[in-house]
Amino acid sequence: MRKLSLRAAASAVILTMAAAAFAMRPVTVVEQGSFAAGGAVVAARQAYDPMHPKAEGQTLHGDHAYVEYQVPADARAYPLVMLHGAGQFSKTWDTTPDGRDGYRNLFLEEGWPVYLVDQPRRGNAGRSTVRGEIPAEPDEGFWFGQFRMGLWPNWNTGSQFPQDDASMDQFFRQMTPNTAPYDAEVNARAIAAVFERTGDAVLLTHSQGCGIGWLVGMKSPHVKGIAAYEPGSGFPFPEGEVPAPIENASFFGAMKASAVPLEAFMKLTKFPIVIYYGDFIPKTPTTHPHNDYWRAAAMMADAFAAAVNRHGGDARVVHLPDLGIKGNSHFPFAEKNNVEVARVLETWLHEKKLDLRRTAGEP
Repeated sequence: MRKLSLRAAASAVILTMAAAAFAMRPVTVVEQGSFAAGGAVVAARQAYDPMHPKAEGQTLHGDHAYVEYQVPADARAYPLVMLHGAGQFSKTWDTTPDGRDGYRNLFLEEGWPVYLVDQPRRGNAGRSTVRGEIPAEPDEGFWFGQFRMGLWPNWNTGSQFPQDDASMDQFFRQMTPNTAPYDAEVNARAIAAVFERTGDAVLLTHSQGCGIGWLVGMKSPHVKGIAAYEPGSGFPFPEGEVPAPIENASFFGAMKASAVPLEAFMKLTKFPIVIYYGDFIPKTPTTHPHNDYWRAAAMMADAFAAAVNRHGGDARVVHLPDLGIKGNSHFPFAEKNNVEVARVLETWLHEKKLDLRRTAGEP
């Protein structure tokens, strides 16, 4: 394959911080492409008549994941597989709403092969094997609050989210609907199939995608670590150890967890896990419906990490404000300080020995 010399988009913010990690420099990409992984096939129920085409005589491929990838020269051993959250697709990890490098470029520049995933029934993987409906209902004020940007139209004081009109236009246009009903198990099977293509790799997840990530970690032996940004649902616990629902003031009801067999849960103890939360999450109950949801989610994350560690695993929950990184909403990896946020992840990858380079001759 022809080698491509690429330079990521220039950014004054990144250039001022280039003395440490994530310095701007050309990247030689030795392999790039895209593929579908997993999915199902609806079989034909009768012979196909091309002169009288009917659905009963045809097949339907769907419920697969779609992946775009790039591998740099002198690559690190473990690729980063990046999975989006609810209402998003792989764009989440790409260029930020204000036009700077997102995680895709930042980590590619540091030598990681990067695989960006669209989960089944979303984005470029929209083909479903079941019927769906896509409503056209205005909802952006709600998501502005649920993503902890503020209460529409007022921003949280000190927010790191780019607040100019052009950036908000870009952000709202990257929101993407499900083409059919969300199914965590369908998604997890497809993303486990992605790991059959990548081999051993680290999984980065966001929001609703974090719940899928735990399922993938229980399905694929190729998961060597999970870094989860702001999980808000889908926490698994061993049967008999599921905590009580956590009441909160949100529009979604109590925060609940699910039970899985202990044998499956134990697979989450075989690799390191880190969970990151941003700012504006209260420590005590509040009547703020959006922020109180995330208080309950963070509490459930604490209980989940404790369960993993109780069974011999390695899990931690990190609140970025505790590290002096303040002002982040639900998208810390795409906000004005995303380079600083990325350095925190890079430190964890180094601590867990997930940043090793490939040896000579290794594919």
